[in-house]
Amino acid sequence: MADITDIKTIMYTEKSLSQQESGIIVMQTSQRVSKNQLKNICIQYFGFTPLRINSLNQQGKTKRFRGIEGNRNNFKKFYVKVPEGAKIESLKS
Repeated sequence: MADITDIKTIMYTEKSLSQQESGIIVMQTSQRVSKNQLKNICIQYFGFTPLRINSLNQQGKTKRFRGIEGNRNNFKKFYVKVPEGAKIESLKS
C-alpha cells in the first residue's frame, strides 16, 4: 500500500511550470506506486480527485565522476490533471 512518503517531490522545471498553468502537476515518486495508489493518495492527503493521471518510468542517467562511471536512481513520473479550484499546499499559486 502506497502512502504520502512515496511521493519524492513535485517537479519544478521549466516544462512542468508551463504545464501547471493548464492544471497539470508533475510528481516524482518511487517505482512501486501505481495510478490507482496515486489517485488514493490525492484523495486522502490532498483532498481532490484527479481528472486524469499519466505515468512514465524514467531511467537513471549514466554519469561519470573522476573516471568512475555510475548510475542515478530510476524513478517514476506522474502527470496529474487537477480539477479546477483544487490546490496542493506546496503549490501556493
